[in-house]
Amino acid sequence: MATLDLVDKERQVKETVELPEAVFGAEVKPHLLHHVVVAALAARREGTADTKTRKDISGGGKKPFKQKGTGRARMGSSRSPLLRGGGTVFGPHPRGYEIKVNRKVMKAALRSALSVKAKENKILLVDDLDLSAPRTKEFLKVAGALGLSEALLVVDGSPGNLRLGIRNLRSFKALPVSALNVYDVLSYDQLVITRPALEKLTEVLGR
Repeated sequence: MATLDLVDKERQVKETVELPEAVFGAEVKPHLLHHVVVAALAARREGTADTKTRKDISGGGKKPFKQKGTGRARMGSSRSPLLRGGGTVFGPHPRGYEIKVNRKVMKAALRSALSVKAKENKILLVDDLDLSAPRTKEFLKVAGALGLSEALLVVDGSPGNLRLGIRNLRSFKALPVSALNVYDVLSYDQLVITRPALEKLTEVLGR
């Protein structure tokens, strides 16, 4: 079973914690990671693109020219897709892009993502990440002490001041442990987890 040092905001080691093998030592399954990431990106698509077909365009009720004698192909409406100003053929219409992911698949993919970070030694376990004030300057002091440059910060409960303190920093993101997902875990170089968040993860994913 892998172990990890529990540190404070000054990166002083307080104790050594054993990481649950079922969560951080699981078999890495790339096909599950791919499936879940594709589903996450698909869910972000609004699907609101829309085009007008010939029935949606006003006018065009009158036959543009007589049926015979012009040398042209017969035509019944000026809103035909063949003419300028006419309708669109096979254009996009509002639709949903959601891809269903089963709960077991989602949990297995999250275990795989966490195991990847553990194998790469990209996980940092801290006892606390609370900020006394929602200020970026204060967070940067903590990040500097912990040696963080690009990280996903996972806490138990609402991030509160932490989220406000990093809102101007694109290389950091704070999430409650209940919202932890595969896409964000893989998107950031480092994964910082608080001790209470680790206990919640173990409780949910370790079964």
